[in-house]
Amino acid sequence: MLTRQTLSLSAALCLSVLLSNGLMGCQSKSASTNEATTTTDSATKATTDKPVSSEETAKAAPDPSSIPADKIADAATILARPQVPVLCYHQIRDWRASDSKSAKDYIIPVQSFKEQMQILADSGYHTILPDQLYAYLTTGAPLPSKPVMLTFDDGDLDQYETAVPILDKLGFKGAFFIMTVAIGRRGKQPYMDKAQIKDLSDKGHTIGAHTWDHHNVKKYQGDDWKIQIEEPKAKLETIIGKPVKYFAYPFGLWSHQVLPEIQKRGYAAAFTLADKRDDQMPLYTIRRIIAGGQWSTKTFYRNMKQSFDGK
Repeated sequence: MLTRQTLSLSAALCLSVLLSNGLMGCQSKSASTNEATTTTDSATKATTDKPVSSEETAKAAPDPSSIPADKIADAATILARPQVPVLCYHQIRDWRASDSKSAKDYIIPVQSFKEQMQILADSGYHTILPDQLYAYLTTGAPLPSKPVMLTFDDGDLDQYETAVPILDKLGFKGAFFIMTVAIGRRGKQPYMDKAQIKDLSDKGHTIGAHTWDHHNVKKYQGDDWKIQIEEPKAKLETIIGKPVKYFAYPFGLWSHQVLPEIQKRGYAAAFTLADKRDDQMPLYTIRRIIAGGQWSTKTFYRNMKQSFDGK
């Protein structure tokens, strides 16, 4: 078990190293590289610049706690439902000279992010939020045509200052998974403060938890569960004044043994970065892919389609 003091020192060192590389990544380099090489690299330019209709934007869905247990589908039924594309983002900013090649896999230049969002809008996609996905998976509730979920990990300030205005222009909403140790932190790579996190929630985005300091959940013992899973949930709930129901695993790492621990601490579902979902608890292993920072717009679109279609 790691003590809070040990975790604080470890977190400070971890953050310092990662920020020196311009990155707080949530997936191994090899996984990101493999995704990036699934298609050839060519460019496309989206042209339409209009928001989707209000009828097709993220709509209110029932709270997971309000769905009767006897109405929730079994694991086999959930796994059989067609998967909704879920995209994962980290930093939305232009590359710096100090950014390593591997860091650039997780850093989306601003123009690239604009083009990725635009091609989704131009192709008829409509963003959904975790409550909608949960209702679809558990009860078969209908979704808008061509649904997609946008998720953002760690709580980087550029997500709020750069990404959200782009989403607003297109009528898109997202889910933001916050690493609570970094709330309000400034420096080379700043993070959102409490007021900005609450503002996102107030404007209809979802706030989820991403642990206290990004430690691998597979290594937790004893009080680690309280420090990393319970307390961040409670802190975020105090900030936004709403329940926090969703969790994203640091580095996308999980094991079957940790899933009941996440469930019993009040989370309705959790998001990974893995290709395979758990066959007993699929709600706690919902797949995402990282949108590669070095992908062209066409590669981004093809990889998204190939990763989720037919799986």
